[in-house]
Amino acid sequence: MQLVLEKRAERSNIIALVSPLIAIGLTIVTMSILFAILGKNPISALGVYFIDPLTDSYSLQEIAVKAAPLVMIAIGLSLCYLANVWNIGAEGQFLIGAVAGSWLAVETHGTDAGPWVLPAMLLLAAAGGALYALIPAICRVRFGASEILTSLMLVYVADLFLDYLVRGPWRDPAGFNFPTTAEFDPVATMPILIQGGRLHLGAIIALVVVAAAAVLLGRTIKGFEIRVVGAAPRAARFGGFNSNQLVLLTFAISGALAGLAGIIEVAGPVGHLQPGFSPGYGFTAIIVAFLGRLNPVGILIAGLFLALTFIGGEQAQIAMKIPLDVTKVFQGILLFYVLACDSLILYRFRLIFPSRQVHRGTA
Repeated sequence: MQLVLEKRAERSNIIALVSPLIAIGLTIVTMSILFAILGKNPISALGVYFIDPLTDSYSLQEIAVKAAPLVMIAIGLSLCYLANVWNIGAEGQFLIGAVAGSWLAVETHGTDAGPWVLPAMLLLAAAGGALYALIPAICRVRFGASEILTSLMLVYVADLFLDYLVRGPWRDPAGFNFPTTAEFDPVATMPILIQGGRLHLGAIIALVVVAAAAVLLGRTIKGFEIRVVGAAPRAARFGGFNSNQLVLLTFAISGALAGLAGIIEVAGPVGHLQPGFSPGYGFTAIIVAFLGRLNPVGILIAGLFLALTFIGGEQAQIAMKIPLDVTKVFQGILLFYVLACDSLILYRFRLIFPSRQVHRGTA
C-alpha cells in the first residue's frame, strides 16, 4: 500500500476561497495548544491577541500603521508570484529602500530644505528598491541563476550595509554612540493623519497601491500578461509574451514597492535610521501575499490580520508575560497551514494498492 499525492482534474474555486479561513482556524487551534503548554489560559490569550486590540482606538491606529508596509510589500510580491517568479528577498529591498531615502534626510539634516524633501525621499527609496531587486532578476535572465537564492542572500548584504552606515559615516555625533542617524527633520517625516496618534500618510499610500494593483491585474493588458505567463508559460510564448522582460518588470515593481515601504516605515513611526527597525516585514509579507490569495483586496485584509498579530503579541507580552517570539511562531505555523491547504486544493491523497500476480507452475 502506498500513499501518493495525485493532481486533481479540476480546482474548486469555493475551496480556494475557504482555504485561508481553514488555515487560520487550524493555526488558532494549534496556538491554543501551545498556550496551554506554556501554562496560559488559551481563551484569555487568544482574547488578548485578537479581541483586545480591536477595542482600543490607539491599537486600531497601530494596526493600520503596521499593515501599511506589509500590504505594500505583499502587493509587489503577488505580482512576482502570479508571474511564477519567486522574489524571496523583499526584506533586503525594504532595507535598501530605507537607506536610499534616508540618504537625503541625512544630507539635508539641519538645513532650510523645503517640503520637496519627503517626495524626493520616496522616489529615491522606490528607485533604490527597484535597482536592488533587479540584481537577482538579471542574474536569472542572463545567467539562469535561481532568483530564490540570489534574492535571499542579498537580504544579508543589505542588512550588513545598513549596519555599517549607522555605525560609521551616518552615525549621529550627538547620539551617545548609539548606532543610529540623527532624528529626521519635520520636512523629512510622514505627515500624521490623526492629531495625537501615529497614523500617517503611509496608510493612504498603501490603499492607493492596492487600488492601482487591482486596476493593473484586472483592467490592463500587462496584468493579463502577468497572469498568463504564470499560469500557462507555453501558451504565453505562443502569444508572443516575453517572459524575460516580465521577470525584470515584476522584480522592479516588487522592489520599488518594498523600498517605498522601507522609507515610509523609517520616516513614519521610527523617525530615524537604525539597525533592526524592521521586525521582518519582508518575510511576513510572503505570508500576507499567499493568505490574500495573491489578490489586492485579499492582501489588504490579510495585511490587517497579520498586523493584528503583531499588536496582539505586544499586548500579550505585557499582560500575560507571553514571549514576543510566540508571534513569529504563530506566523510560521500560519504559513505552513496556508501552503498545506493550497496543496490540497491542487492535489489529493490517494492510496495505491500493489497488484498481486499469481504465478502457476506447469506440470
